[in-house]
Amino acid sequence: MKKINLQKVQIKLRNKFIKDGVQMIGPETVFFSDDTKIGKNVIIYPYVVIGKKVKIGNNVIINSFSHIEGCKIGNKSNIGPYARLRPGTILKEGSKIGNFVEIKKSNIGKKSKVNHLSYIGDSEIGNEVNIGAGTITCNYDGVKKSKTKIRNKVFIGSNSSLVAPIEINDNSVIGAGSVITKNVKKRSLALTRVDQVEINNYKRKKK
Repeated sequence: MKKINLQKVQIKLRNKFIKDGVQMIGPETVFFSDDTKIGKNVIIYPYVVIGKKVKIGNNVIINSFSHIEGCKIGNKSNIGPYARLRPGTILKEGSKIGNFVEIKKSNIGKKSKVNHLSYIGDSEIGNEVNIGAGTITCNYDGVKKSKTKIRNKVFIGSNSSLVAPIEINDNSVIGAGSVITKNVKKRSLALTRVDQVEINNYKRKKK
C-alpha cells in the first residue's frame, strides 16, 4: 500500500487555494480536506482546520483556532475565533458565529448572530436573530434529541437555556438567565426568574 505524504498533500491544497485567491495569513497553519470548496474573497486566519464536506461561499472570514466539518457556509459569514462548526450546520448569508461557540446540525439564518460562549444543536434559527452569550439549546434528554425553532428577529438574552422541543416565534425576547420550556408567542417577552432577595447588614459566618 502506497504511503501518502500528508504534508505534501496539504502544501498542494494550500497552493491551490492561494492561486484561486484565498487569503491565508499563516498558510502553513491551515489544514484542508481534498473535497473543500471555497468561493471568492475569502480570508482564513492562522490555525484553522477544515474537515470533510465543507463548502465556503464568497467574502467569508474564518478567524483563528476554528474547526469546521460537514458544513455549508454562506456568503459574507464571519466565523470565530475559537468556533466549532459540526456536521449538518448551514450558515446563511451574513451570519456571525463568534468565539467559543459550537454549532451542530443547525440552520443559522441570514444576518443572525451567535457571538459568544454558546451551544446551538438540532436547531432552526431564523433571520436577524441575536443569541446572547452563554445560551444553550438543551436538545438531548438522555434518550432522544429534539429540535429548537427560533423564528425571525428574536432576541435571546444571555445565559438562557432553551429546552427542546420548543418554538420561539417572531420578534420575541427571552430575558437573560431564563430556562424556557414552553413555546413563546410572537412579539412576547418570556422570562423565568425568582425575585431578587437582599438582606441588609448581612454578616458572613466566621470560621
